[in-house]
Amino acid sequence: MIDKSSGIPIYIQIQSEIKQKIEDGTWQVGKAIPAERQLAEMFHVSRMTVRQAIQGLVDDTILQRRVGAGTFIAEKKMTEHLEAVTSFTNLMIHEGKVPSSRIVSYGIRPASTQEREALQLPENSNVMRIERIRYGDKIPILFEIVVVPENIASLLTKEDIMESLYEAILSKLGQNIGEAEQIMEAALVSEKVAPYLDVKMGSPVMKLRQITFLQDGRPFEFTRSQYVGNRFQFVARVKQ
Repeated sequence: MIDKSSGIPIYIQIQSEIKQKIEDGTWQVGKAIPAERQLAEMFHVSRMTVRQAIQGLVDDTILQRRVGAGTFIAEKKMTEHLEAVTSFTNLMIHEGKVPSSRIVSYGIRPASTQEREALQLPENSNVMRIERIRYGDKIPILFEIVVVPENIASLLTKEDIMESLYEAILSKLGQNIGEAEQIMEAALVSEKVAPYLDVKMGSPVMKLRQITFLQDGRPFEFTRSQYVGNRFQFVARVKQ
């Protein structure tokens, strides 16, 4: 039930309602969800608010848009764990390329349910959400959405965000980067992201969701990235 007086953004409440319907089996994996108009009537909100809620679930790969068919509940994907955690900046330097970034947007906002779970935050927590494009030799490599707990974000400057977040964490928190949980899947670039990466709509990308932990075990970063398929590759080392 949507409570417009709760202080929780309406679109986040709608996302929670949709997730609940998926979890309890009311809406089944692989099936289409109701159209925006129907959802707006169901939740007594505007279609714009419904669209915002759906886009967030699409970004989180909980829902999937199919051109000409509608929006569907996404199938569960297999996961692959990579071995090392390294910053994009250091990776580009190692490859002999000049790293750079362009911030699309950033600011403090309420954490979504998925963000709270990933970062182990209590209800009504705020996070800093950063959208940025990462480049190697001025060629766009990936678009990413980075979410950091507010108490950590308050220590960071815009220059930290523009350069290396991991190096800023090391210098300002005195903590090394620990382990990361990564989920990868092949996908097609979204309409929003295609211009940022200078690729055609529908081009292949590799989506990566990552929760990164500090050395003391605290999660400090939740990232969702789209890598250009023909400009980047992942390598996994498997130990016997």
